[in-house]
Amino acid sequence: MTAAAAENHAFEADVARLLHMMVHSVYSDKDVFLRELVSNAADACEKLRYEAIANPALLGDDANSRITITLDPDLNRIVLEDNGVGMSREEMIEALGTIARSGTRAFMERITASQASEGAQLIGQFGVGFYSSFMVAEQVDVISRRAGTDEAWIWSSDGKGSYTVAEADLSDAPKRGTRITLNLSEEAKDYTSRWTVERIVKQQSGHVPVPITLIEKPGAEPAEITDGSALWTKSKSEISETEYADFYRSVSGQYDDPALTVHFRAEGRHEYTTLAFVPGAQPFDMFDPDRKGRMKLYVKRVFITDDAELLPRYLRFVRGLVDTSDLPLNVSREMIQESPILSAIRKGVTNRILSSLEKMAENEADKFKTLWDNFGAVLKEGIYEDFEKKAQLLALSRFRTTTSGDSYRTLADYVKDAKEGQSAIYYITGGNLDQLKASPQLEGFRARGIEVLLLSDSIDAFWVMNAPEFEGKSLKSITQGGADLAQFAKTDAPKDESEAESADKAGALADLIAFAKEKLADAVADVRSSERLTESAVCLVASEGGYDRQMEKILQGAGQLPSAAKPVLELNPDHSMVRAIAAQASDAAFREDAVHLLLDQARVLDGDKPSDPRAFAERLQRVFERASRA
Repeated sequence: MTAAAAENHAFEADVARLLHMMVHSVYSDKDVFLRELVSNAADACEKLRYEAIANPALLGDDANSRITITLDPDLNRIVLEDNGVGMSREEMIEALGTIARSGTRAFMERITASQASEGAQLIGQFGVGFYSSFMVAEQVDVISRRAGTDEAWIWSSDGKGSYTVAEADLSDAPKRGTRITLNLSEEAKDYTSRWTVERIVKQQSGHVPVPITLIEKPGAEPAEITDGSALWTKSKSEISETEYADFYRSVSGQYDDPALTVHFRAEGRHEYTTLAFVPGAQPFDMFDPDRKGRMKLYVKRVFITDDAELLPRYLRFVRGLVDTSDLPLNVSREMIQESPILSAIRKGVTNRILSSLEKMAENEADKFKTLWDNFGAVLKEGIYEDFEKKAQLLALSRFRTTTSGDSYRTLADYVKDAKEGQSAIYYITGGNLDQLKASPQLEGFRARGIEVLLLSDSIDAFWVMNAPEFEGKSLKSITQGGADLAQFAKTDAPKDESEAESADKAGALADLIAFAKEKLADAVADVRSSERLTESAVCLVASEGGYDRQMEKILQGAGQLPSAAKPVLELNPDHSMVRAIAAQASDAAFREDAVHLLLDQARVLDGDKPSDPRAFAERLQRVFERASRA
């Protein structure tokens, strides 16, 4: 019964599309709906505990939080009720009729393309769990009463495009909180089985900080199936790996197993407990532009906020919580941001997580390799942003190199195997690992057996500028400045030329370089003979000062660099094409076309296009016509 006529509302377009997916779901693991509803109920209870700090009257004579699940096999339905904060009419419409999360569209795109086995994982990952109810229910009714008010509201939908909201009869509403009734489909009748529901709750929601009671059928005696004890308050010896994994899933909204669990209690000047997890797979929001962390702050087991920035942004993939008794329960957002206590906690938690990562890297190399594949690009942001941790993060970092194959190398490995007399750690940056391996700038280093770091993450172009050295060796881009390779012998050195041949070749090349400098003066800063080329005819490098080639491209693409500096064009003195052009000293028109074509070839090898496609085509045509007449 309702006290007023129901208002009919259409779902927002994104919600309607999502609900269509839920209603027509073919996912094998539908159990996710129960975990999501329990999680929402626990959050509502925690929110009430927090609001009651400032307004104790909200609790009335019902101070203990609880969640009750009632099964009704005869009517084929489940009722889940909490005595949390509840919802007003406006909150109900906002919470159940719209989706404000920025990840919704990405969720729907992925869930549409995913296999059935991935669907349930995606539902949890993207935080649209309430709507998973429609995987099992033909009709969902939500009655809610906001704590401290005398109004209750009922929301109803069959998940087919619209919902109704009406004022509810107070005699049929909770005194406080929310009651959700799922009228199950015939295929979902197993969810009225006590054994099924108890198994799911204990497995997936056994450690929410609110007791959960199960009523097997209307009128039956309630049975507590979880006690609401906070897992993080127990000692590690009392907790199994399965319990840790279940708690991780409930706090992270993911369905994988954690790659690393960090659980400790700090005592001394500041006392706090941390339970943190490194996910086994990338969270969908890891590259959120806001780069916000997902660690929750509790004070004396009361949830305060998940926006306290308890870890630096380069550890934003870590999920978990910190519980402290050193802060007041009514701590404000402003106090959180300025609190020296929280700064000390943040430093202590960061240190412990990094040291745990170091232990894993040392003792479980294969496991750390997977972790690095998932989160290495984010961890390297700290080299750029956290001066205090720069050396530690550099030592922790793993790299693909020209000699590593499919394995990773550390900078310590690199330094240990460096050539005698090698003063730099050489690297090349770019957006694609395969493209980097084919870069002409690598040729001279490869020919001399000198290892080069292959840096293909976008952050790499930034942190290398903030890491001037490691164990006494500077980091040097092979696409910038001189190569300084003359001191190292090639592994397959060419046969010695006579002095006359060498002099003739040097003279012809010097003449070609002088000619190219004149004709290409508007496009390049310099033209010179290359030490780094052994197979390709040409390459482009940046001048010694300023940015390397990849950094220039990134800044230009972001609109932060109006125009790139002129590059340096290097010519391979041993390449047959360069020698042939150098030998045509008497044909100025041909040489002019040739040097422009060499520059465009270098641009293409660098991943760019010719600067003037029409002029490029015309020059190429003239060179072909000349060759056909020869």
